[in-house]
Amino acid sequence: MASKAYEQMASCVIEELKKRNMEGFYCEDSKAAADLVCSLVEQGASVSWGGSSTIKSLGVLERLKEVGCQMIEYPEQEKKEIGSPIFQQVAGADYFLMSTNAITRKGELVNIDGASNRLSSLLHGPKHVIIVAGINKLVKTVEDGVNRIQTSVCPVIAEKSGRQTPCGIKGVCTDCQSPDCMCCNIVISRRSRYNGRVKVILVGENLGD
Repeated sequence: MASKAYEQMASCVIEELKKRNMEGFYCEDSKAAADLVCSLVEQGASVSWGGSSTIKSLGVLERLKEVGCQMIEYPEQEKKEIGSPIFQQVAGADYFLMSTNAITRKGELVNIDGASNRLSSLLHGPKHVIIVAGINKLVKTVEDGVNRIQTSVCPVIAEKSGRQTPCGIKGVCTDCQSPDCMCCNIVISRRSRYNGRVKVILVGENLGD
């Protein structure tokens, strides 16, 4: 029963994405989503990705590497180094894989980031962006998306990564100005200017934080 409801929910979002010049897809489970991602990426293409537990859990990185894709990975220590050569390599990638922190029923993508290397690639650079999001990322409004991220996502990530932020220590967002702040940039993607660049795969499972 749930899968049918998820499919109907996704169908509505996909229609809204189309209006925003973004192409949407629905997959019932992670396996189908992984197969779809691999079918969308050309063999031998250059591929980079954001720090996404969703993308890693799909196993697509290993599969793409096996078919000859050039995998461009951010070394952890370079994510905060502005001007690092890796930024240029990622910006010139054929494909960038990521998830989204939230997606509204109107097809708006809601993302919050600290170093913001992930968001910079979403906004401009790589030729193609493929976004995979579990049905748990679906929210009603942009405000609901921001609230979801700051209330449910950031505290968990902060605790896992050892960030000394109020949300990581106390479990509550205080709109902090901490050096470890994960909410340096709040980005609402309401439309893609470039035809065929952004593809969003909605999955009928809970994926990622």
